Amino acid sequence: MNLSVTDDKKQPRAPARGFALALGLTLTVLTSHAAATTPAAPPFERTEQRPACADHDPLRQPFVGDLHVHTGLSLDAATQGTRSRPRDAYRFARGEEIGLQPWTPEGKALRHARIDRPLDFAAVTDHSEFLGELRTCTTEGLPGYKWPACVLFRRWPALAFFVLNSPVSDRESPQRSKFCGDEGRDCKLAAAAPWGEIRDAAEEAYDRSAACTFTSFIGYEWTAAPLGRNLHRNVIFRGSSVPDLPVSALDVGPVRDLWSGLDRVCRKEQGCEWLAIPHNSNLSSGLLFLPEQDDGEAFTEAYVQARARAEPLVEVTQHKGDSECRLGVGTEDEACTFEQLPYDNFSAKFSSFDAGTGKNEPTSFVRNALHQGLALEKKFGTNPFRFGLIGSTDTHLGTPGLVQERGHQGHGGAGTPNSVRMPIGLPDDVEFSPGGLAVLWAEENSRDALFAAMRRREAYSTSGPRMVVRFFGGFDLPTDICQRSDLVATGYARGVPMGGVLQAPPSPAPGEAPRFVVSALRDAGTTAVPGAPLERIQIIKGWLEGDTLREEVVDLVDAPGAQLDTGSCTVSGGGATALCQVWTDPDFDPAVKAVYYARVLEVPTCRWTTFLCNDAGVRCDEPATIGEGFAECCDDAFPRSIQERALTSPIWLDPRGKM
Repeated sequence: MNLSVTDDKKQPRAPARGFALALGLTLTVLTSHAAATTPAAPPFERTEQRPACADHDPLRQPFVGDLHVHTGLSLDAATQGTRSRPRDAYRFARGEEIGLQPWTPEGKALRHARIDRPLDFAAVTDHSEFLGELRTCTTEGLPGYKWPACVLFRRWPALAFFVLNSPVSDRESPQRSKFCGDEGRDCKLAAAAPWGEIRDAAEEAYDRSAACTFTSFIGYEWTAAPLGRNLHRNVIFRGSSVPDLPVSALDVGPVRDLWSGLDRVCRKEQGCEWLAIPHNSNLSSGLLFLPEQDDGEAFTEAYVQARARAEPLVEVTQHKGDSECRLGVGTEDEACTFEQLPYDNFSAKFSSFDAGTGKNEPTSFVRNALHQGLALEKKFGTNPFRFGLIGSTDTHLGTPGLVQERGHQGHGGAGTPNSVRMPIGLPDDVEFSPGGLAVLWAEENSRDALFAAMRRREAYSTSGPRMVVRFFGGFDLPTDICQRSDLVATGYARGVPMGGVLQAPPSPAPGEAPRFVVSALRDAGTTAVPGAPLERIQIIKGWLEGDTLREEVVDLVDAPGAQLDTGSCTVSGGGATALCQVWTDPDFDPAVKAVYYARVLEVPTCRWTTFLCNDAGVRCDEPATIGEGFAECCDDAFPRSIQERALTSPIWLDPRGKM
């Protein structure tokens, strides 16, 4: 989807895809471009031979997508009954209906789903681990097909998940199943077919015409989880040149071996480029953002440089909870209660034995990592935690972008299989959510343009709604920029966008300080499911005071309060269609490193569980109304309402003029 006004005289055109937007003067002010002004950054590098996109804007447009998608080629999805394949996932992303679990013995789906609005881009990221094992266990005649583990998979798949998955949880020496042969040879050979299917599906789905309606990326998930502590990364390739096989957590040790392994098999001079995106730090028991390597080795200058280069983005929200922050864990921010899980690692979900290092470590959350990165940059000269922020779903049903709270159908994965739950009760574990979306600001909807946006971190996360958010910072931004029709052009020309580094003047004039502007437009939604109004814009600032990390949450602008009736899930009064505010940091110190990002909150709306419990007629004060599978409706540990949100990538302030 795109949103564009080519000059101040033209009215904004209705978006063809993706975001549904309100019209009028407010939209013009917040999103219009001045054609004569171009971004300070150079245009993206073109590596493809293809027709130019007819819809191209040098001042960039918001494209919405999902970079974390599993199909039946992933072991955890397959053991829960998922039958969808990569081609199905891309069909779904483009707006087609596909079948979901459960399935009849004849192989027909009893449920079907369709996304409410097509996506602009997506990547199928099936787990690299067990691609070959899964094919071996399902393809008669391959070596290993008759081994006990494969027989178990075909008869009792839920149990087989734990049996087959146990080798990857070995922190010291992850290994393949014995039926894979010497050094995993047979399973590596078997993995060629599903990896080829993933590649082919992405190539077929990519719109290389001048219409540029949809972009697909080849990718996979690297799935290390020592003792159940999540270290997962999604690996995204820029183009069609990719390795013959993924670099798997069963083939390498610490994450630095993933990066070096990819460097060996994916070289830019040969047309191959990649990046990695960590996710679910909330399930890492603090391991993901420790100021030491995942194998306990100390950080080195080479390591922090490699991490900064390899991982420009982090997935901050998804189906298995939110990883921005947690109230009482390094912050007293009251908004840090959004979609929190009651455990901090995978093992703790499935057993009473907690294999993690402790509950809710500060190093499990992205905001703390952003702040810690300032101290690491001071020590090493490079910030390994300079992340842009995105959301995605982590669907295990092959349904990218299926994020509506109303009518949520579950995503599988670590949850109870839909094939077990349906057709009665809630479709997912009560602590999980529909997940989020990634939004990239790019000139056009092509692989080159979107990959460049990921690299420069000009991206933001949403928890599902398609709000349009801009964030600029600069020392020369006008105080009336929110009232100007050339807001975007001015932001690029006189500042830096989200994901950028703002260089402080070597000798700032008295009273000179960085100024930030945040503009946000609500998601209008669809006729069937309208979007919610906006309530608030906030800026979160982190800085290094000596050797002490500090934070501040600044409320920039509030809309009049709205009222939510959780019995009917209707919102009345209050909220805003658009919000825009300029803020000058009153505590700016030209000698202090700082990081800033914006958070946009909608008014409160019903959580997915509330919609479904209401539809089922559940009244918690009347036990007779609580039908089978709906007992969790009355669990007070989970809220009836939520505040959906968008989180921008940060802007880093460099007092030295470089970072």
